[in-house]
Amino acid sequence: MVIVDSSVWIDAINGVPSAEAIWLHHWADKEKIGLTSLILCEVLQGMRGERRFREVRDELQLLPVFENYSAGLAIEAAANYRFLRSKGITIRKSIDCLIATFCIQYGYQLLHHDSDFDPFAAYLNLKILDPFAGAIN
Repeated sequence: MVIVDSSVWIDAINGVPSAEAIWLHHWADKEKIGLTSLILCEVLQGMRGERRFREVRDELQLLPVFENYSAGLAIEAAANYRFLRSKGITIRKSIDCLIATFCIQYGYQLLHHDSDFDPFAAYLNLKILDPFAGAIN
């Protein structure tokens, strides 16, 4: 399973040709992809107009949407944040800590276009999907 971060969905929805958005367009119907409830919230917050909001909401809800805000996950995400802080790295958004920790806990790959996830890969074994590598293993 590949969890697709809001940074990629927003690029894809807005027609931004990032490597990650291109991967998503190419592989969306060939690979298992999903998102978390927090990612769904982030994407939908940026939709302008009620019609566009409903269209994107309905399309994204066709995918697996994982709930990722349990107390256990929150505690582990806080521990991961504190660990990275001890290395001199500050993650800017708590949501990114929760998403990364969710992916780590379940062994899912993350497709993102947000540098805040890179320390999770470097220090905490977050699996990042490389859009230049093509299909996932």
